[in-house]
Amino acid sequence: MYRYLEGEYTKLNVKTYRDKVYACWQGKNIGGTMGAPFEGVREKLKLTGFTTAAGKIIPNDDLDLQLAWLQAAEFEGCKKLTAEKLGEYWLSLVIPYWAEYGVAKMNMESGLYPSVSGDHANDWKHSNGAWIRTEIWATLAPACPDVALRYAMEDAKVDHGLGEGTYAAAFVAAIESAAFVISDVRKLIDIGLSKIPENSRMARTVRLILKAFDDGKTPDETRSMILEENSDIGDGWFQAPSNVGFVILGLLYGKGDFKKSMLYAINCGDDTDCTGATIGSIMGIIKGTAGIPEDWKNHIGDAIVTCSLDVTKGVRYPKSCTELTDRIVRLAPAMLIDNGVDVTFTELEQVLVGDQYEKFLGKTDPFVLWQDQPVVREVVNREPNSFSVDLYGVTAIVSYPDGADIKPGETKRIRLKFVNNLKSAGTGVKIVDVRLLTATEGATVNKDKFTVFVRSYSAPHPEWVSDPIDIEVTASEKFEEITEFVFELRIRGRYYRALAPVEFLNQDR
Repeated sequence: MYRYLEGEYTKLNVKTYRDKVYACWQGKNIGGTMGAPFEGVREKLKLTGFTTAAGKIIPNDDLDLQLAWLQAAEFEGCKKLTAEKLGEYWLSLVIPYWAEYGVAKMNMESGLYPSVSGDHANDWKHSNGAWIRTEIWATLAPACPDVALRYAMEDAKVDHGLGEGTYAAAFVAAIESAAFVISDVRKLIDIGLSKIPENSRMARTVRLILKAFDDGKTPDETRSMILEENSDIGDGWFQAPSNVGFVILGLLYGKGDFKKSMLYAINCGDDTDCTGATIGSIMGIIKGTAGIPEDWKNHIGDAIVTCSLDVTKGVRYPKSCTELTDRIVRLAPAMLIDNGVDVTFTELEQVLVGDQYEKFLGKTDPFVLWQDQPVVREVVNREPNSFSVDLYGVTAIVSYPDGADIKPGETKRIRLKFVNNLKSAGTGVKIVDVRLLTATEGATVNKDKFTVFVRSYSAPHPEWVSDPIDIEVTASEKFEEITEFVFELRIRGRYYRALAPVEFLNQDR
């Protein structure tokens, strides 16, 4: 079941790992249930514990959606999980049309690919829906924060595009993954910060909290500073920078105490089920089951109750934290192998290679090609309104530089660039032939057939990325809801063809 490798590999003791995974999900259930009755309350709270009856678990989409991603990982294989693939699971398994969930689903139903689905006409892209569902990626990729955040960002792009909600997901996923081998909260926060843009609102908010804590501000003073910092962002109580900020506040001021940390976070108000659930997850990973207070364990039990998944599709969702843990522990070795990382499992003593904290700091830029991974479908696109098309030897990145809506008779651009993702020696330049296969009647393009030369992957960045190519498209004077252009992409000398369907929505409707 587990691979044993010689050489410089971090080896995680499988019993310790399993215990931390279980504690993550039990902590998630505890915090979600404790915070749920106060979700959306903007005032400071004075909670001291559960207000719900013992044994009553309040269902929470924070956990629900991760059960859908577990299905995707089990059915598709970890390597194939991209925003485009996860979008299909959204449409198949996730019921709600709340906020950004609804925007993304309606965009996908209209024909827009992820991550365009998360960027286009989305006033909720800075909200909480993505960072609250990162534990699945962290538990499948323990001690691999770069891997965990890459999957978390692919997930987040579906409904948050490249908004602050996606940066929040990267930040939280990195912390949760690193927490399997690092227990120092301050170091974990440093790791999370090293993985997101310095000028993002998420990073600014976290740095503000760190300074307030170091300056001796009280939790209430720090809470007020967080709210003031983000008062200009929409979404009210539902936006990511402040709510992730409350999680960081809880971790810092709680000083390692599970109950204090969770209560500090929940009592900040706003999206209380999310902040409580994430505190519970992080503290669970750090401390394992022994670190969760017995009275809170007994109050919540082991069961998982869902509220936002379609249970009519015959999908086998875990019914308990125990079952969920077992399935993750079974799948995790495949995740590690698929990503070629220097982490594996052992039944012997745990072995950590090198200084894990230094190792995790700033080693990867997740917003460009995932250089240390074997396939380019793991590209995390820097551009908004973009999606990728896999040609195996090459990945095409398609973007809408002028947005994804269009008026009758209007001209806009499609932008194509290509990445050579064959890393082995001698792969050389790839020649990609592009041709317009079909278009909506009356719609036209200024380039319907052309060739692109994609430089070798082995060259230093950015040499393996082709120059961007802009195609001007003009909508017909009369069309209903959608103008579509379908391009065929083929690497010369290879048999595989891929289609890039580019759809514009009618701006006048």
